[in-house]
Amino acid sequence: MNYLTKSDTRLHGQDRQEKTTSRKSNLKAANPRGRKTSQRNWWMRVSGIFLLWATTAIASHAQTFNTVVTFDGSNGYDPVTIVQGEDGNLWGATDNGGSSCGTVFNTTLAGVLTTSFAFHCATASNPYALILGTDGNFYGTTLDGGATNAGTIFRLTPGGSFTLLYAFDESGGGGGEPEGITEGTDGHFYGVTQKGGSFHQGTVFRMTPVGVLTTIYEFDTTHGSEPSGRPVEGFDGNFYGTTYAGGAYGGGTVYKINPSGTLAVLHSFGESSSGYGLANSLTLGLDGNFYGETLSGGPDNDGTTFKITPGGTFTNLHNFIGTDGSFLAGGLVQGTDGNLYGTAELGGANGDGTVFEMSTTGAVTTLYTFDGTDGEGPFHLIQDTSGTFYGLTNSTTSNYGTIFSLATGLGPFVKTLPTVGMAGETVTILGTTLTGTTSVTFNGISATFTVVSPSLIKTTVPTGATTGPVQVTTPSGTLTSNVAFRVRP
Repeated sequence: MNYLTKSDTRLHGQDRQEKTTSRKSNLKAANPRGRKTSQRNWWMRVSGIFLLWATTAIASHAQTFNTVVTFDGSNGYDPVTIVQGEDGNLWGATDNGGSSCGTVFNTTLAGVLTTSFAFHCATASNPYALILGTDGNFYGTTLDGGATNAGTIFRLTPGGSFTLLYAFDESGGGGGEPEGITEGTDGHFYGVTQKGGSFHQGTVFRMTPVGVLTTIYEFDTTHGSEPSGRPVEGFDGNFYGTTYAGGAYGGGTVYKINPSGTLAVLHSFGESSSGYGLANSLTLGLDGNFYGETLSGGPDNDGTTFKITPGGTFTNLHNFIGTDGSFLAGGLVQGTDGNLYGTAELGGANGDGTVFEMSTTGAVTTLYTFDGTDGEGPFHLIQDTSGTFYGLTNSTTSNYGTIFSLATGLGPFVKTLPTVGMAGETVTILGTTLTGTTSVTFNGISATFTVVSPSLIKTTVPTGATTGPVQVTTPSGTLTSNVAFRVRP
């Protein structure tokens, strides 16, 4: 079996703007078997890989689907990421629109969208990732822009004040084209670049909140190349991530790296016994293990899901066969029921993609199948504190992408930011209908708190608190955090 590398699938000779402009038409292009394809699958067609799947029917759980926002160009197009903000709205970025180089937007859950910032091409362009920082501001990356057009890192306040924190420069071994970033428990930001470094295979970096950046690792193909997504911090304080290519068999790697830059390869994709490549960002599970997915690979080359322990024990969980989805590109999210949820950009009954639920042992159920009228190419799923899942679809010939919601019956919860802290440290609690809260506890120990808004509480880790759930008592009932808050000594 032949395996893709990300470099094989790049649109050589086109700049980023040309790629994103062509994305709309690429999505509607049909392959010889009549299935529609996104730009990401266009890469696969260029490499000669055509997805084959069986016709087995997959049962669906009861769910409620809604299109929340339909992008029309004037409010941005090609959405790339969303995250829940302190105001209870969904914040995100579009790859294009605004001044033609992308936007940051926020939308109510009812779909009232506001453009918060429009990127100016000369400064920063084509945003890729956006996260909510512990200070309440948003931090993100752009694939292009900056003095050498190698990408940037920025900060944006909820009020729309933009600060360029760092502009990449590949000359002299610097990184270029940054993907996602993570705020570490040490207060620094960690991320990767797809390009640059002394070996021109990408880098891992650490950055202070004011933009002082240090490259802590340069990939050299042996340990992987073209790192993908964002590094995820484990319970041990190390960071875990994936690369699209390189490693022992050329199919990419899963790696572990400490904050000082010591890196170890935990798994290499592409071996005949596993053969699953093009891995995306990892998800830290409640059990301390990491869960991930691959764009391709498996017996039908429709993608796979896997689990890997911090020590490197790798388990293939599910091989997709097309009817349950194909081309997994959006990452997994662990829901409050302990199951994992994700999207496939292709496959399903209509070939337009699916939303699926998976147990931690790999049992997959298709929750929703797209048919084109409700969007195509779903990706990037998150769970809002209302309990509902929200995701994005690619732009098509009929629209410029959408934001959709999928309610599966899971109830509301609260989320802490950060999820690790010491006694006396301030913690933000995100939720819904928090007005009238009478109690906040950390694993049963009462904490002082202030209700800032219906979606936001500020609290302090109480003395004597131990690792466990945070619970918020409201007039409507008690809400529990989706992950245990870990108390550091």
